[in-house]
Amino acid sequence: MSNKVLFGFHAVTVRLKTAPESIIEVHYDGERRDARMRGFLERCEEAGAKAIDSDDSRLSKLAGSPRHQGVVARVKPLAQRHSLDEVLEDVEALQQDPPLVLALDGVTDPHNLGACLRVADGAGAHAVIAPKDHAVGLNATVAKVASGAAETVPYLMVTNLARSLNEMKERGIRIIGTSDDAQHTLWDVDFTGPVAIVLGAEGPGMRQLTRKTCDQLISIPMAGAVESLNVSVAAAICLYEARRQRKG
Repeated sequence: MSNKVLFGFHAVTVRLKTAPESIIEVHYDGERRDARMRGFLERCEEAGAKAIDSDDSRLSKLAGSPRHQGVVARVKPLAQRHSLDEVLEDVEALQQDPPLVLALDGVTDPHNLGACLRVADGAGAHAVIAPKDHAVGLNATVAKVASGAAETVPYLMVTNLARSLNEMKERGIRIIGTSDDAQHTLWDVDFTGPVAIVLGAEGPGMRQLTRKTCDQLISIPMAGAVESLNVSVAAAICLYEARRQRKG
């Protein structure tokens, strides 16, 4: 596998913390002498990561973006679990929290995906899945927005989303889809058992086959003038309601 790039303090710091041996080199803005940069460089030294003083132009070129915060790392890809089955088997073996999966159907914007991964990490979701042909893959922008969650939450791109949802059903996982026209709301659902929450892209929503695969459709109550929420906001509301119910 080819090397990849991470940029931004959160994304690079998480990699320094979780897999320092995978870092090839860290480039930083030597003109920044603030406390945050000093602390970051101390962490690099503690982790044994090679730190290279680079200017803004070099950093922007490496990151492919000017929004690098003065920190860019070249890293080796981490070994990923290759299937949803592997993730779910690990969850079931631990016998702690019931499986909680976020499924995204048609989310192609890297900023939305990054935000969804960050939410999934915070709410304790075990995996995020998406179809290979209708979704954005992991890239540097996703990793930056995810603030390290792209390193901690398995993001699995599946060949056939409906089939993967049906396979989860066979494991006893309920498939709960979100739809503006659903008869029941988020507050009517019991999330304490094994659940996969399915969200579509803002606008078109879920595809028909995905919708038909769901065990239940729910809506998020809307009290104002807007008709829908950004997919990452909707993911946060749903996942944290599941977390609230599970922790009592």
